[in-house]
Parts: sequence; structure tokens; C-alpha cells
Amino acid sequence: MPTIDLNSDMGESFGVYRLGADREVLRHVTSANIACGFHAGDPKTIKATVRAAVEANVAIGAHPGYNDLQGFGRRPIQMSADEIYDITVYQIGAVKAFAEACGATLAHVKAHGALYNVAARNHDVATALCAAVRDVDRSLIFFGLSGSKLIDAANEAGLRCAQEVFSDRTYQDNGALTPRGDPRAMITDVNIAVEQVLTMLDSKRVRSVNGAWVDVQPDTLCIHGDQPGAVAFAAAVSAALRDAGVTLQTPAIQPHM
Repeated sequence: MPTIDLNSDMGESFGVYRLGADREVLRHVTSANIACGFHAGDPKTIKATVRAAVEANVAIGAHPGYNDLQGFGRRPIQMSADEIYDITVYQIGAVKAFAEACGATLAHVKAHGALYNVAARNHDVATALCAAVRDVDRSLIFFGLSGSKLIDAANEAGLRCAQEVFSDRTYQDNGALTPRGDPRAMITDVNIAVEQVLTMLDSKRVRSVNGAWVDVQPDTLCIHGDQPGAVAFAAAVSAALRDAGVTLQTPAIQPHM
């Protein structure tokens, strides 16, 4: 029987700014990637989101990004490997502390936005990210784009990794995600999303926007919590997967990937 983790980015409100329907999305996923205060989030939001994840029995992850509230962490920032390491350790530490204060354990780390995309193709950035994760807690599971530099760096660092695929994003011929500036980047039709996911689980490949087949390893599936209709989308995808006989569970309790 196929098994996959469903993850979603959340905890992205801060101050008076509200984004996402985290409690509702948590009912349909198995892992939560919680913003650490750099691209979004603040201490109050981190605490509330951690508590909500604990109540929903959802695995807690840190979601570090560039220090870019105005751009929501989606703009690349030129930084040295040491600086990437430092901001990653700092952000993981914030969510880890709140998890432990709530009697829970941090389970995984997934980079956000531009930091994720840069690291997916830049070995030095990916290596700095993985070194930070390893040095905070080498038992943490590292989420990275399937087949990318993130996975190579995680393996080199001795980290257990979960290769990530996407239900609501399209792919380029080289396995990269289609840039958000491209009108084809997002999948908003849940039927198309479900078909893409089931194909990835069945054949370990996904069709690019140009029609090419790209190999993938679907260990964890991202459902974005900030898109319009995210709750209905998450509910429909999770229900369709269960109906197809797919088991939804976190990487921590899946066979070693």
C-alpha cells in the first residue's frame, strides 16, 4: 500500500497580519512546517501554531527562510554559507524551543520560498542548510525537493531526508518547480492536483509543463496553506488519496526512505 506524508506551511501570520486557516488545514495533513519569524510568523504565532499542531497530533517542523517579511521570503538574498548556517540555526532553535515548551518534539526542517529554491540548485547553500540542521539535532528529518541538491547535501550530512513533491505546483523539465511569476506555476484544480499526485505515487514521475516526464521520489507532499481555498483543497486531496488506498503518515513512522 502506498504511503505518503502530507505537509503544509503555516504559522505565517504576524502582528495584526493574518494569513491562512491553520487550524482547519491541520485536520487534513500529517506534518506542519511552522514559520520561524524571518519570512513570516512571530513568537505568539509560533506558540499558537505549535499548540494547534500538538492538539491535532500533527508532526512539528521548522520552516526557516530569508529575513524578508516584505517579500514573504520569496526574494533571493545574497548571503555567505556561514550566514545561511547562522540564520538557519537561529530559526530552527525558535520553533524547537516552543515545541519543547509545549511538551512536544521538533520532527523536521523544511526551508521556505527563495531559500528552498536557491538551495535546490546550489550545493553550497544546501550544504549550509544541512549543516545547521545536523548541528542542532541530527535526528531531525530534512525535507527537500525530490532529486535536488537539497537531497544530495542531506545525504552527505548524514541526515535522514524526505524527498518532497508538490500537489499544487507544476514542474520544469529539469525537475525544478515552475517559478511563481509564470502563470502556469500553480495548480488550482483539485482534480488535476490529485491526478498529478497519484501519478507520482504510482510511477515515481511527474509530467512537466512542457510534457516531459521527470523522475521523483514522493516521500512527502506539500499542500500550500496560503493559497485561496486551501482548506477545501487540502480536504479534497487527502480524501482522494485515502480513497485510492494511500496511507497518510509522517516520515518519522514510515519505513526508512
